[in-house]
Amino acid sequence: MARELGRLTPRDRLLLDLLDQHQTLTTEQLATLAFGTLGRARNRLNLLLDRDILDRFRHYQRPGSQSWRWCLGPIGAAILAAGRGDPLPRPAAVRDTTARLATSPTLSHLLATNGFFVALTGHARTHDGTDLARWWNETQCREATGNLVRPDGHGVWVAGGRAVPFWLETDLGTETLARVAGKLTGYAALPPRRAYPVLFWLPTTARETNVHAHLTRAGVPAGATVATAAASAPDGPAGPVWRVVGQPGRVTLADVPATGDGAPWDG
Repeated sequence: MARELGRLTPRDRLLLDLLDQHQTLTTEQLATLAFGTLGRARNRLNLLLDRDILDRFRHYQRPGSQSWRWCLGPIGAAILAAGRGDPLPRPAAVRDTTARLATSPTLSHLLATNGFFVALTGHARTHDGTDLARWWNETQCREATGNLVRPDGHGVWVAGGRAVPFWLETDLGTETLARVAGKLTGYAALPPRRAYPVLFWLPTTARETNVHAHLTRAGVPAGATVATAAASAPDGPAGPVWRVVGQPGRVTLADVPATGDGAPWDG
């Protein structure tokens, strides 16, 4: 580990921090976040894999090959632990964490959530005046909201001088519409400083239509602003893909209206 400390680049440390916070990211996602091209990403990631700084896994898939999912390796986890003053993890414990992640039933959901924020980061890299100013994982969200809600993520999107904080709910179409709508009660109960719009990132436009039909019947709790978009939308989450419940048309993420008194970003 001591030898590796002198060989890590600032970008390598960024990769460690990203994987520490968000558990796993695909090759393509890491290329968007930290590299200019997919080829450069693969070369560096494979080098860090050989040095046990990173680890990876993927599942069997036919036809073709599934993208590698990257996570911390034994040396990378030890470097982060040493930087925090924590006990160094045993290599076997780090490998066990990777195995549990690879077989987790929530892996697809985690990758979809991370993909949302990666897409925003990629958009900001190619569009001046935009920035993903904050990206919280699920654990950070729970620390901020207590037991009222369990967001999948939280971010602050900045565009045209306007900062839009939001909560993210990633939907893979596996929950009933009643359960989806039931989450809004907790969001409406959040204190004003956390009363951000709730974004539902849905798998298809058909699912989005059904969610809106249900919310029209059931109603949205007072104090909650809800917007939906389909992950299949070609413009990505930054574009004019958001349909605000109770309003016509679609708007960009930067134009999603604030909730209540505006709930200004606290950053």
